[in-house]
Amino acid sequence: MTPAIELYLLAVAVVIGLVQLAWAAVAARRQQDLKWATGPRDEPMPITGVAARLDRSFRNFMETFPLHAAAVIVAYLSARLGDLTVIGSVLYVAARALHPVLYALGVSYLRTLAWLAGFVGTLLVLAAIFL
Repeated sequence: MTPAIELYLLAVAVVIGLVQLAWAAVAARRQQDLKWATGPRDEPMPITGVAARLDRSFRNFMETFPLHAAAVIVAYLSARLGDLTVIGSVLYVAARALHPVLYALGVSYLRTLAWLAGFVGTLLVLAAIFL
């Protein structure tokens, strides 16, 4: 049985999150020494520049992903999948894939549009549930 495209895209979003986690962690470790990273981290060791932007992008992903995932799962379980959920899921995944790249490059306005596109994607999935 082939899974619904929305569930497949949800899995792709998980992969995006894992890539962001790894990318942000590697960038941070380049600024923080390994002894600090493997220790109890009692004292904060701030990161700056691209590493900080990647960290903020990942944290933003972690804020939006649970909401989008919940919307997709509710749509799936309530048999409300259709054009809106496909478009919303594609929009969310594409936007979340672009967001960390734009953030790392410091492209402010396009990064904000990518965030907005992901938000609209989640709203479209929700609209399919309630319409």
